[in-house]
Amino acid sequence: MQVKKHRDPGSSSGGDMLESDALRKNSSCFSNIKIFLISECALMLAQGTVGAYLVSVLTTLERRFNLQSADVGVIASSFEIGNLALILFVSYFGAKAHRPRLIGCGGIVMALGALLSALPEFLTNQYEIEKIHRTNLGRDVCSNTNSSESQDEILCSNKANTNMMYLLLIGAQVLLGIGATPVQPLGVSYIDDHVKKKDSSLYIGILFSTLVFGPACGFILGSVCTKFYVDFIFIDTSKLGITPDDPRWIGAWWGGFLLCGALLFFSAILMFGFPHSLPTRERDEGAESEQVMLPPSLSQEYDTPKPSNGVMLSHEPANSPTCCQQLRVIPKVTKHLLSNPVFTCIILAACMEIAVVAGFAAFLGKYLEQQFNLTTTSANQLLGMTAIPCACLGIFMGGLLVKKLNLSALGAIRMAMLVNLISTACYVSFLFLGCDNGRVAGVTAPYGNETLNVGEKPEAQCISHCSCFTSSISPVCGSNEVTYLSACFAGCTGTGASQSASNISQNLTGCTCISSKNGPGTATPGKCPLPGCQEVFLIFLCVICVCSLVGAMAQTPSVIVLIRTVSPELKSYALGVLFLLLRLLGFIPPPLIFGAGIDSTCLFWSSDCGDKGACLLYDNVQYRRLYVSLAIVLKGVAFLLYTTTWYCLRRNYKKYIKGNEGNLTATEFYPSLSDGPKAVDRTKFIYNLEDHEFCENMESVL
Repeated sequence: MQVKKHRDPGSSSGGDMLESDALRKNSSCFSNIKIFLISECALMLAQGTVGAYLVSVLTTLERRFNLQSADVGVIASSFEIGNLALILFVSYFGAKAHRPRLIGCGGIVMALGALLSALPEFLTNQYEIEKIHRTNLGRDVCSNTNSSESQDEILCSNKANTNMMYLLLIGAQVLLGIGATPVQPLGVSYIDDHVKKKDSSLYIGILFSTLVFGPACGFILGSVCTKFYVDFIFIDTSKLGITPDDPRWIGAWWGGFLLCGALLFFSAILMFGFPHSLPTRERDEGAESEQVMLPPSLSQEYDTPKPSNGVMLSHEPANSPTCCQQLRVIPKVTKHLLSNPVFTCIILAACMEIAVVAGFAAFLGKYLEQQFNLTTTSANQLLGMTAIPCACLGIFMGGLLVKKLNLSALGAIRMAMLVNLISTACYVSFLFLGCDNGRVAGVTAPYGNETLNVGEKPEAQCISHCSCFTSSISPVCGSNEVTYLSACFAGCTGTGASQSASNISQNLTGCTCISSKNGPGTATPGKCPLPGCQEVFLIFLCVICVCSLVGAMAQTPSVIVLIRTVSPELKSYALGVLFLLLRLLGFIPPPLIFGAGIDSTCLFWSSDCGDKGACLLYDNVQYRRLYVSLAIVLKGVAFLLYTTTWYCLRRNYKKYIKGNEGNLTATEFYPSLSDGPKAVDRTKFIYNLEDHEFCENMESVL
């Protein structure tokens, strides 16, 4: 908090003219908080797009590099690991530095990370569609041609190279996380410092709505890119003989990263045009957001410099604290903030809510593919056009309701509790909205007397003369309404006369494993449709839109309560603590936990050079129960934390809230923590911290 400077009434008018000229000079388009909001929204839109785009191509990366769900969970968590490494330091020291420029530097680093994410495709060999196990008939039909050892060596020769590409993907995501570190905490604090308190919730709501709208763009971009073959710029795709509907299709996953890298770079450039702080005229309009939190006694104290221990305090002390001294303060200030029960509970509740998003939403596209038999392109397109826009609208509505209803701290917590209950009920309904496994020969339905083993040739009588492999599958539906892992496992030896525009045979004949009155049966590409599954999917789509809309409404009220319970000088750091814990608890563990849980429901694994590769077939029922139950547990923990926050506020309502209509100030809030130093002492320390004034009894205060 700056000390007001008193002007000598006898000073000449020359100073006024210089000040007026300086004000006019600073009154550019970059000296407007609304322009900053637009620029920050553009950068956060690009950030949200690249993050969601990664999620949209996770299943493609699984097949491209033969990874397990737990492996792609590590890739998804790597972004947060990079962000976690610097979030506290950027938030604490960034509040003193040039915030817009730091945000711009972060955007450029993110652009570099996005470009590196696409690099593995250009450093590894071209993807081949199991050419060894395919025939000239266009599909892997039954054939007695065996694979030679030399051919197997060709398939496994690039195994080490693939592992290096996996590590490169992790490194690129870490770099993206490092670049994203200053964007949110410094952007939110910069906006909140320069707008009126009553408008803060609306501005922050718009900001976070844009962040959520980014994933919609990311999923749509993913659906577009996966329609193109992964190596379409190197080969003639018309000769492939497969379409995006084929399970062996690998889309151009790298294209979206290149586009996102360009968007991040140009969005970041705009940030370098904004000043350290807005001109005086602009700040005066938003001064209310900080002044309202100052107690009268402290406001008077900062209006005029007063001596402390016989020494006059000023804004530029002779002995400013060193960097090491400031670093020693960080743990104490962090402990001070976390000793606030409401601050801690709100942050932990936000972590649980984000954990649902990070875990459930990260694998939602994969869930739609497995549960409702959708293609990667269709799943991404549906998510980008339904659930994500609903979440965006929900965040905006949450901020708008806080503004229009003028909700107090208690009102905001009640709102968060209500929307949490409604969204949890939606998740419970997901337990009953899904499709069964269906009959899969050798996996869920009798297939002779044998059970398929990964990488081994089954010994069923009907395919004893075939050389079938399980390194990849291309399911077919038999005329007996049983799904087979491939045409080979159905015993099919030929194709029908019907041809499609893509030159793919639509009918498979001579299938010895499929019983028919007229001899061997027939099969068609794709899994057998399940009765009623289409109707269940439409209901699921409607419910998840409602769940996304309602659940997202709790985000803005939670952030508003958080920043209103700390002093303005610690606003950036408090947001840094929030984003630190969000990444430590909300973003990093959930993808790993959800991924490992999903892998545990796998029924049939591929074989990658003798090692277990990607899962080829899941138990849909167990997948649904485990996947949804994890989300329900996290939502339940969040509700308990919201309830604890409400209880802490309500217990001290008359003493700390009622007199100020529920708007807690820093001075009113800290006395509720515990018995200890007086409220003014604690608040005074917090405000003096930004001005580098160290209390002699710091240890006793903290």
